[in-house]
Amino acid sequence: MLTLLSPSKTQDDSDQPANRRYGSPTTPAFLSDAVALAETLRRKSPDELAELMHISEDLAMLNHARYQRFAPPFTIDNARPALLTFRGDVYTDITVDTYDSADFTFAQQHLRILSGLYGLLRPLDLMQPYRLEMGTPLPTERGANLYRFWGNRLTERLNETLAEQENPVVINLASQEYFKAIDSKRLSAPVITPTFKEYKNGQFRTVAIYAKRARGKMANFIVEHRINAPDRLKTFNEDRYEYHEADSTEQRWVFVR
Repeated sequence: MLTLLSPSKTQDDSDQPANRRYGSPTTPAFLSDAVALAETLRRKSPDELAELMHISEDLAMLNHARYQRFAPPFTIDNARPALLTFRGDVYTDITVDTYDSADFTFAQQHLRILSGLYGLLRPLDLMQPYRLEMGTPLPTERGANLYRFWGNRLTERLNETLAEQENPVVINLASQEYFKAIDSKRLSAPVITPTFKEYKNGQFRTVAIYAKRARGKMANFIVEHRINAPDRLKTFNEDRYEYHEADSTEQRWVFVR
């Protein structure tokens, strides 16, 4: 079973991660592609980055500086493991600071993070902080945007990983923007997409901020409970969520509270 997450804009770029129990870090599979994208972005001015990414002047300056110093090889002195870097809403309840080596080992085997810059990250892949959302219309020699840039590479890599899984199933906890980078028709395994809804004014509906937090809670639940069979996800009850069979389908599982 393989779980997919989106990255987050908020990232921890302090010198060293708080939790050192992660063992040996790894190298992103598509690092050469990330270097090529970073080189394209390095040539842009802060104003051009602000226009391309629809960000403020301060954020444009920050990310301009990031791309100016972006440089492999990645080591523990200039980069951090991905799961210890992302700090946005999805990652708030992924309790990596308390993970032990067994937690990190399971996560490394069963969790993947989609990324506009790095393509696909394992939890222990070293990365340098960046800003590049998958939906950014960045032209490259491969096409007009990042979906064209990555093409089928991410799907093919997932298929390679799924071939090694005891239960080849994809649990899609990524956003639509990021999962669009995967050709689900070419995946060699079924996809289950959990959705999370709140009961309000007499009906269940999705609230974006709560859904993001819930996706992180479920990813954390999978790691901490070593879940490797989809049906066990139906026992997920963090923060009062419960599986709602009546509204669920084979591909989309609904959890409500």
